[in-house]
Amino acid sequence: MSEVCPKCGLPKELCVCGSIAKESQTIRVKTVKRRFGKVYTIVEGITDKDIDMKALTKKLKTKLACGGTYKDGVIELQGNHKSRVKEHLVEAGFLPESIKVK
Repeated sequence: MSEVCPKCGLPKELCVCGSIAKESQTIRVKTVKRRFGKVYTIVEGITDKDIDMKALTKKLKTKLACGGTYKDGVIELQGNHKSRVKEHLVEAGFLPESIKVK
């Protein structure tokens, strides 16, 4: 017998908690200059526990061919990837209206 999700009450295979969590986020994407003039792309605002942040960080790093990390609720990607991060987040299931690129 399959397990039942405690939040939505559906079987684990049909659970919609992850997609609901992705639709309710307000994500901000910006670039900052760090030491020695290096540019980093910062993705912040993803705060729900239903989203696997380490897997999302790894997926973005692979798709964008860059290094990066996840710490303190913020994804940091090496390089200026503002123009491409939004399309990869939409592929991951986030709403395009909820992603603000500065």
